[in-house]
Amino acid sequence: ESRAANASDKEINIQWYIPSLAKPSNDTETKVLLLYAYNTKPVKISNIKIFGSMSVFSGYLWIPLARIISLRDKLSNLRQQVEMLMQSSKSLSLASESTSFPEEGKTLKQIPSKISQMNVAKVYLDEKTEEMAKRCLSEVKELLSVVPVLSLPLTEIPFDVTLQSIASLEDMFNPANGCVITEESLFNWIISL
Repeated sequence: ESRAANASDKEINIQWYIPSLAKPSNDTETKVLLLYAYNTKPVKISNIKIFGSMSVFSGYLWIPLARIISLRDKLSNLRQQVEMLMQSSKSLSLASESTSFPEEGKTLKQIPSKISQMNVAKVYLDEKTEEMAKRCLSEVKELLSVVPVLSLPLTEIPFDVTLQSIASLEDMFNPANGCVITEESLFNWIISL
């Protein structure tokens, strides 16, 4: 029971391991190990000795640390750009709303739900941000593809861009932390790689 695992929905768990001596022998650059596990159906594991689900997968990839750090910086810049787009669209929508002021208590109660709705709302990207997103996602695809040489740059964004999806990708490529991704369209894209 103490080793039981639960996943009520599809999710992918990402962990990073930075080995001191266990790097592949013929590489000169520092590589880190991306460890992943995901399930495609809800899972409850209560006894690891008799577990044999066909919907749970795991694996690992060796990835150059310098490329991860570079990609994380790019994803951080993309997240900031998406936040600015959201702020400008929020300002426009606030300006178009009625000028009557709601009671103070009502405003305070609505703020948390509006913030969480904003995080999962689809963001409409301007041309510059869309190109930035395509470059970042092409790099993600190249790093995670089994045969990176055959990986072509993306011509369209393969999932709905939300603040949460971009923040999840940024967290995914932070070697100091792991992350859990449950957002369906992002989850499907990542496991397809």
